[in-house]
Amino acid sequence: MKVKAEHINPYEGDTRGKTEQVRDMFDSISGAYDFMNRAMTMGVDRLWRRTAVNTVRRPAPRRVVDLATGTGDLAIALARRIPGAEITGYDLSEGMLEIGRRKVEKAGLSERISLYQADCLALPAADNSADAVTVAYGVRNFEHLLEGYREMHRILRPGGMLCVLELSTPRGRITAPLYRFYTRRIIPLAGRLISHDNRAYSYLPESIAAVPQGADMCALMAEAGFSDCRFRPMTFGACTMYTAVK
Repeated sequence: MKVKAEHINPYEGDTRGKTEQVRDMFDSISGAYDFMNRAMTMGVDRLWRRTAVNTVRRPAPRRVVDLATGTGDLAIALARRIPGAEITGYDLSEGMLEIGRRKVEKAGLSERISLYQADCLALPAADNSADAVTVAYGVRNFEHLLEGYREMHRILRPGGMLCVLELSTPRGRITAPLYRFYTRRIIPLAGRLISHDNRAYSYLPESIAAVPQGADMCALMAEAGFSDCRFRPMTFGACTMYTAVK
C-alpha cells in the first residue's frame, strides 16, 4: 500500500530524509510540546491515552515497548496502571527524551521506565521480546510506515498486543469543516507563537490528512503480519485507536 504520509515532510525544500527532519523538528519544539498538546486538544489527549492504557493493561503485560515515546506521557501512564510492568520507550528526539526522563524521575518510576534514543524502524530490541507495543501520535511521522509495523511485529511475542493512537480526520458535516479551520488556521498560528518553529504545526494537519485511517490503517497492519486488526474512532473522529495481535 502506498502511504502518502511518508511524502509529507516537516520542512519544505529540505533535501534530507523524513527521519532526520522529524528528529530535528521535535528537538526544536520539545520545550513547548507538552503545553501545545494540552492546548491543541483542550486536554482530551489525556482521555485518549487513558483509553489506550485501559486496553493494554487487560492482558497484564510485563514488558511494554512504547515507540515514539516523546516526553514519556504514555510510558508513565502505562507504568502507573500496570503494576510491575517494565516500560521501554524509544524516540528519535533526544530533546524530547531529556524532558521525558525528568518526568519519569519526578514520578518516581525510574526503576521501571527506561527511555532511549533510537529509530523506530531499526529498534535495538530482540525478536519476540515485548508483551505489548504502543505508539501514541507517532506513526504518521515514520519515514516508512509499513517497515515500522514490521519492526513492531518483529519485537512482539506471539499473542502480544499492538495498540496505536493516531490523530485522524472527522467526517461529520459539522465537525469536518470546524476541524479543518482549527487545525489549518488556529493551531499553526499558536504553534508559531509558542514553539517559534514556523513549520512544525503546519506539518501537523498535513500529516494527519495524509496518514492512512480506519480500515486503510488496519490493512497496513495486516500486511505487516498482524491479525485481529480493529479501529475505534474517538471524539468525533479526531483520534483513532488501533489494536492488533501478533
